[in-house]
Amino acid sequence: MRREGPGSVVRRCSLTLVYRGERMDSSQSIQPQATPEAPPRPIASAWHTVVLLCVLAGFSFASARSANLTPVMSRHGRYAGYVQVMILEWAMVVFVWYGIRRSGVRLRDLVGGQWNGIGAVIRDVAIAIGFLLVSGGVLNAMSHVLKAVPNQAIRNLLPRSHTEIALFLALVATAGFCEEVIFRGYMQRQFGAITQSAAAGILIQGLAFGAGHGYQGPKYVAIIAVFGILFGLLAQWRRSLRPGMIAHALQDGVVGLLARNVLR
Repeated sequence: MRREGPGSVVRRCSLTLVYRGERMDSSQSIQPQATPEAPPRPIASAWHTVVLLCVLAGFSFASARSANLTPVMSRHGRYAGYVQVMILEWAMVVFVWYGIRRSGVRLRDLVGGQWNGIGAVIRDVAIAIGFLLVSGGVLNAMSHVLKAVPNQAIRNLLPRSHTEIALFLALVATAGFCEEVIFRGYMQRQFGAITQSAAAGILIQGLAFGAGHGYQGPKYVAIIAVFGILFGLLAQWRRSLRPGMIAHALQDGVVGLLARNVLR
């Protein structure tokens, strides 16, 4: 029997291989095929989203009819109104948590982003302030074009006493967190997955956000809807709700405290 040396084995392995009539060079590497990215899936069931939208629509309709932030405010004053809205918004966040946990999604997944140090916090605060400067110009232009004037419901919302100011600041902090989770966290992702379009998700949540402020009147509903769309663009860009939460709370708080001295 003839024994082959190491050199002959190497030479034989380097020959061109023939398989089914096709020539394949052994020196060529086979590149793995890229796996296509799976389309986004809804983060909650359809009934859950419908219920949440109905609650928001009912609250908006009731507040518009009462010409106040809530019907309770017209009967029991601003204290009761502030507390009622805070309870409602936190209850809706709990309901969102209940709906998304069945799909394996956590609230921290909706919020996104991460603060590893003071630098990250300062960055998001700077982004929030820059966002307010840009969006403020857009909203002021819309207000001028639409000739929007604050109605009595907006005037009734503004705090007067020191105790009301403290509760009002708690309210705007609640709105900054809860409304961003509900609209930019939950609805934007949910409708983006349902429509298979990130742009559609941003648009639909913005319209829902505006419609949820019925007590401010049709013109301000349109302005707030655009504001919601801008918040949606910010969340989509940053992949985080943190800058939007800061901007939301700052906007409501600063404008509310300044307006209380102008609108009476």
